[in-house]
Amino acid sequence: MMMEARLDFRKASPQGAKAMSALHAFVRDCGLEHTLLELVKLRASQINGCAHCIDMHTKELRAAGESEQRLYLLDAWDESPFYSARERAALAWTEAVTLVAEGHVPDDVYGQAHAQFSDEELVNLTLAIVAINGANRLNIAFRTVPGSHRVAARQAAE
Repeated sequence: MMMEARLDFRKASPQGAKAMSALHAFVRDCGLEHTLLELVKLRASQINGCAHCIDMHTKELRAAGESEQRLYLLDAWDESPFYSARERAALAWTEAVTLVAEGHVPDDVYGQAHAQFSDEELVNLTLAIVAINGANRLNIAFRTVPGSHRVAARQAAE
């Protein structure tokens, strides 16, 4: 089956795309570690099944020097010893916030995250999760075709 985009949401709503871009820009510059943010974005995209975002954030992580082992095991991070306590807390928080309807972000997950992140960092991490979940929903709904993301081209544009 050949996947075809339904429409380009960026062209259809330039102001909407600009608003989403502003949120992503805030997240990028919020002070949280680049690798941590990319792991969170990739994990949420895996949960949501967003092929475009999985492709993008895998490429971003590889370009940042992330190991193949950590990329391959991200889907089973909680059974793998290759993630720091801070990353584990962020990934647990990502899963709980992404799947908010299933467990309404349990207290133990909040406690684990709050032990690793300041109040401001935890809010910024949550905004990163909001941003990637929004991107996942736009890309899935409008069938953005994966494969076109180029790390160097994006960095040059920024």
